[in-house]
Amino acid sequence: MKVDGEGKLLRIFVGESDKFHSKPLFEAIVEKAKEMGMAGSTVLRGIEGFGANSRIHTAKILRLSEDLPMLIEIVDSDERIKEALPVFENMINESNCGVLMTLERVEIIKYTSRK
Repeated sequence: MKVDGEGKLLRIFVGESDKFHSKPLFEAIVEKAKEMGMAGSTVLRGIEGFGANSRIHTAKILRLSEDLPMLIEIVDSDERIKEALPVFENMINESNCGVLMTLERVEIIKYTSRK
């Protein structure tokens, strides 16, 4: 797959304990992105954060949270991201959890696989 030039970065912020059909939501979204042939995705685990309810989730030893913030980043062309957005929104709505989604323009410099 050739991806270069202007693209989109979709960021989906979820909680580590959020589920979709008994599977972690972040894992289900990455699997769906792969199934849809998206260019790539990465999941990052936050060490601390808060969302709409202003409750702090942290990895500090004295306040160990089982619901750390998870960030899913998906990069692809504008068209591919627009096709995928309703699918991810349906998964999120079905999971009934708190989520933040952002979308920004990115310049894709290089996209290659290992040789």
